[in-house]
Formats: sequence, C-alpha cells, structure tokens
Amino acid sequence: MKKTFYSNGKLLITGEYLVLDGANAFALPTKLGQNLIIEEGNKQEIHWKSFDADGGIWFEDTILFSEITNYIPNENETVKNTLITILHQAYLKNSEFLNEETGYTITTQLTFSRKWGLGTSSTLINNIAQWLNIDAFELLNTSFGGSGYDIACAQNNGPIIYHLEEGKPIVEKTTFNPDFTNQIYFVYLNKKQSSKTAIANYNVNKNHDLDKNIAKNNHITQEVLDASTIETFSHALEKHEAKMSIILETCTAKELLFPDFKGTIKSLGAWGGDFIMAVSNENPTPYFNSKGYETVFTFEELILN
Repeated sequence: MKKTFYSNGKLLITGEYLVLDGANAFALPTKLGQNLIIEEGNKQEIHWKSFDADGGIWFEDTILFSEITNYIPNENETVKNTLITILHQAYLKNSEFLNEETGYTITTQLTFSRKWGLGTSSTLINNIAQWLNIDAFELLNTSFGGSGYDIACAQNNGPIIYHLEEGKPIVEKTTFNPDFTNQIYFVYLNKKQSSKTAIANYNVNKNHDLDKNIAKNNHITQEVLDASTIETFSHALEKHEAKMSIILETCTAKELLFPDFKGTIKSLGAWGGDFIMAVSNENPTPYFNSKGYETVFTFEELILN
C-alpha cells in the first residue's frame, strides 16, 4: 500500500549556534519541503530514489536490509552511508519495518533545491520518523545531531520559538505577521554551508560568557518578535548580527558581501552560506541579481505563516 509523508523546510531567524546551548531561537517553517513515498518492493531490500526540485534524480541505489541491521559505522560520508546510518538508528527504535517478508520502493521529492540548505536532511528524518512512528528528535540526535529546531519546523505550519531544556526540545508556537513582511526578502548565497562543520567551529570558539550571550540573544529575539515597525525590527536584527559576529569571530554577511546595500542583512543558520534575510524599503532583487545572486524570495513566497 502506498504511503506518503511530507515535512516543511526551515529558516533560523535568531539564535543560530547559541540554540545548541539552550538559547531561544525564532524559526520559520517554509512552504517548500520534501515528500517521502513508500511503496511495496522486492523482499529484504529498499530501492531508493531521490528527486531534486527540478525533477532530476540526485541519488539512486539499493540498500539491503542486512546493511541496515548489521550496520558498521563508515567514516566515508557518502549519501548511501548517511542514509544507512539514519535507517539503522530508526531500526533500533522500531525494528518491525524490516520484516523478512517485506521490501520497499522509496521515493523522496524535494520542492526546494537541495543546494539551498532549507532542510534536506531534517525533512527526511522527520518523514522517516512519521513513517515508522518514532520520535524525530531522537532520530536526529542519534544520526545527524544538532539542536532540533529544524525538526520542529518540519512538524509545524507557522512560526515557532524553540529551545533546549536539559537537552529536551521545547517548541512554542508564536505569531509573526507584522505590517512590514512585504519588505522582507530571502536571498540564497550560492553556497551550501555544512552544518556539522559550522557547529564544530562554534564549539571551539564559544567563550566563557555563554550565559550572558544566551541572555542577550533571548532579549534580542523577543525584540524581533515584538517589533511593530520596520525600524525597530531592523535595529534588533543588526544588534543580533553584531553580537554573533563577535562570538563567531567572523565578519557579518553585510560587511563581507554587501557593504553598499541600503537596508539590513541578517545571516541565517550556518554563517557563510545558505540564505540571508534582507530588509529593504524597495525591492532589492535587482541589487542582488547584479551581484550574481539570482535566487530571491519574498516573505510571502517562502514562509508558512
């Protein structure tokens, strides 16, 4: 019997990196996401096929049940090895899906380009967790790791505030629908950033003022949510960007790439790649296109709200 599951993509607006240590993060699920389609297949194997948003196949392979049950960790991070790692961890939580009499044909379909960093892995993990009725946050922890805010976005259809409390995910639904959303844009930086690498660098560089930094982040996050004008919203984002620049010991996206931009730019998620948020009184698409950045979304086009 055919089964279909879907999960939303994600954008982290505030709390990047610090969310790993318990800070409040403001995150927005996206209208774009990923489907997982489960169908009957050959016994004791999974034929897996993954489609990108343009309809092209970006991964296809066959995985034997025995490769999942007799999993051996492999440092070679191929797509297949990563997938086997996720499926093995899922198997440890619910072994029933690898019944001797069954086999599967599994298809994944992204509605965003996998280069964009909107959650190719998190949407997959959440979809697998839905299929097997297991906890998606636990599956993330035992496979990829990370804060889990992306799993929370995968599961929610509107803005959230997310934090970890003694390692447990706390998700609070919130509202974000100010009058100025038509002045908010999202721009892809033509470079997918590795979350694992970025997190490793953060853990090396985070300083002894962690509690103060978390408190400052939480205060600014609330300012972002409470902003009633484009000016107060932009000011809060600029404060957040300046603070994270100090913590990460790196230049902001505006300093590095867009010093002449007339507006506010906020890095999102892993600094140095993926998306930025731009706040501008005028449509900035021509500006970013002239700099070689062709992927520009309006708030309305991208965000579930």
